[in-house]
Amino acid sequence: MSDANKKEKATGRILILCTALLWGLTGVCVKSISWGAMSIIAVRSIISLLMLFAVKRSFRLRFTRTNVLAAVMMSATSILYVMAIKLTTAGTAIVLQYMAPILVFLFAVLFKKRKPWFVEIILTACVFAGCVLSFADSLDFSHLLGNVLAIASSFTYAAQIILMGGNDCDTQDCTIISNGICFFVCLPFLFTDTLVFDMNNIVWLLILAVFQYGLANILFSIGIKKIDSVEASLLLCIEPVFNPIPVAIFCGEHMGTTAVIGSAVVIISVALYGILPTLRKKIHPDLNC
Repeated sequence: MSDANKKEKATGRILILCTALLWGLTGVCVKSISWGAMSIIAVRSIISLLMLFAVKRSFRLRFTRTNVLAAVMMSATSILYVMAIKLTTAGTAIVLQYMAPILVFLFAVLFKKRKPWFVEIILTACVFAGCVLSFADSLDFSHLLGNVLAIASSFTYAAQIILMGGNDCDTQDCTIISNGICFFVCLPFLFTDTLVFDMNNIVWLLILAVFQYGLANILFSIGIKKIDSVEASLLLCIEPVFNPIPVAIFCGEHMGTTAVIGSAVVIISVALYGILPTLRKKIHPDLNC
């Protein structure tokens, strides 16, 4: 590998690592803002739109069927996930959403006739077992509803991954369209919500919109082109590990023992699932993995 390629990969790793850490700020930002989930998303979306258009340097968008469908799934994921964080622990919300890669795998098996590897079946079972542990940690009504929304976000996120992974999807346009959808869907709630414009809310809103979402998506779109998807997926495993830490520090929210065990099972299983294609290729170099 040339020095230029090594530098390119190193840059990609740093960008994806920064992306994971910025995405991991979602929990502490949402928990620290007194507004309702929909109002938060509306403000985050309009600020992110300004940033994304500034990077794109054009207002021209391709409203293809795939771009629009992927944007709808991306919007649903954002709304469901932020609502889930408001209703359950931030750590549980991200872990339950993190079953999305396994749902993508199941989609490939059931609808694309992909033959599963035995280890993949075991890891899939482990992920679902970990999700059950996380889900069952707190079953009062508010946590239960939050957990259900987090699981729903994993399904929309899986659909988003499938659609955005296609060659006919423009991820940049898709992200912009998604922010537009989120803004217009959530805008009415700004007029019915109790909005307190104190320094705490303003600071956390700016962190959420500018850094956690706007900058993170820009870094991800650049970094993902510099390293392979397996390495990127492993680096992004930092997000669910990091997510509960600032929430515990700034908000005093802690996950229960059962949820922590479930989270560890999910994160480790998804990380192992991410490196399976590489391992399989080394074991069976003649296979097209």
